[in-house]
Amino acid sequence: MPNNLLSLEMAVAMETEGENHHIVKALNLLRSRICDTGFIFKDSSDGNYSKLKFMISSSVAEACNNSILLLGPRGSGKLAVLDLVIQDLLLQYPDSISVVRLSGLLHSDDISAFKEIARQLCMEHQLLFSKAASFDDNSQFMVAVLKECGLAHKSVIFILDEFDLFAQGKQRLLYSLLDAMQSVSSQAVVIGISCRLDADQLLEKRVRSRFSHRKLLFLPPSIEDSQRLLALMLTLPLESGLPYDYAVEFNKRVQNIIEDKKFKEIFNKYLNFDSSVKHLLRFLFYAVSHMDLQTGFLSRENFETASSSIQRQPKLECLKNCSILELYILVCMKRLEVKEKSLCNFNAVMKEYKSVHDSFQTSDYYARNVCLRAFEHLIHRELICFSDNRGHSLSVEFRPVKLLISSGELYQGLKAYQSCPAILQKLIDS
Repeated sequence: MPNNLLSLEMAVAMETEGENHHIVKALNLLRSRICDTGFIFKDSSDGNYSKLKFMISSSVAEACNNSILLLGPRGSGKLAVLDLVIQDLLLQYPDSISVVRLSGLLHSDDISAFKEIARQLCMEHQLLFSKAASFDDNSQFMVAVLKECGLAHKSVIFILDEFDLFAQGKQRLLYSLLDAMQSVSSQAVVIGISCRLDADQLLEKRVRSRFSHRKLLFLPPSIEDSQRLLALMLTLPLESGLPYDYAVEFNKRVQNIIEDKKFKEIFNKYLNFDSSVKHLLRFLFYAVSHMDLQTGFLSRENFETASSSIQRQPKLECLKNCSILELYILVCMKRLEVKEKSLCNFNAVMKEYKSVHDSFQTSDYYARNVCLRAFEHLIHRELICFSDNRGHSLSVEFRPVKLLISSGELYQGLKAYQSCPAILQKLIDS
């Protein structure tokens, strides 16, 4: 009998899996599309992919030197677009390109930068790397390799991430690179990536005079562009092997969600928080991952869950674990703030607490020593803190304190608190 039951359960599971096969396939397609930078950036409206590819490919094909800056806020796709271009060019010119990558976070000092360049060039050309080589040895080695690559019609692409950090100090790395590129025999492209729009203004005069001053600006998409990208990412192709009726219905529901007023509020609020492409893709991935596999369709609730999952508010999570007494103390402090009390300490909070109790005859009234422990616990959890570092010799009861939680956060926290007394809701509203 148990074997028969087991066989029946396995048969039902296999049948369910077969029925949901197209749903899983659609989910995997959406996830892979969101993670595919080529799908997102190759046909983007700003055209930075095609511009950058033209700049670098023409430098490689015409055997000339070039220097380019990719500027824009973090998450705008600078490195993603560059990686796409490099991948395409390595396929197009497999024996004509070498890539050296440096990061200003790791190699901002000249000694470590030249050492890393020498190490990567040795790996690329199968040479023996010497860890004991001096700064001058590594510098001369780089210049020599650039000349040899130029004679062999091979371009070296230097990618300097966090370019502004290389522009600090004496800038010997930048000067040596750009100076070596002045030679007719060398063949190199220097690409700087920075979130500082004034990165080129940080360069010394001797470095700036050797720089090509070619710049590509990466800006976060507008609300309209973000909506178009969202629709593009979530629309299933009708000729993808999925059931035609399912794909049509899926796309129809996605369009209804996009046009929904409440969804637009969620989406706009999310974009106000961070409108970068990277952040938007993260939001879409979370939403798609919460799709109901039983129905096989996205819903507005999936996007609400994604938004709340990403925009986690630690203060609200702390409020969930507070006791009723601690909530009373926070509300009393907020009332004192509204009354513009210049001094707020434990004694002032206790007076307000007693005033609330006398006015509303609440059952939640605790002894002073219990309230003091709750007060200290709120300080420990960093929901309140001392106003200044002075008065260490004073008792906790007399030291001025301030709230570290806003009115909106406190209101949301009380609303989400399951056993919150109604009087607290009334007090925070008044």
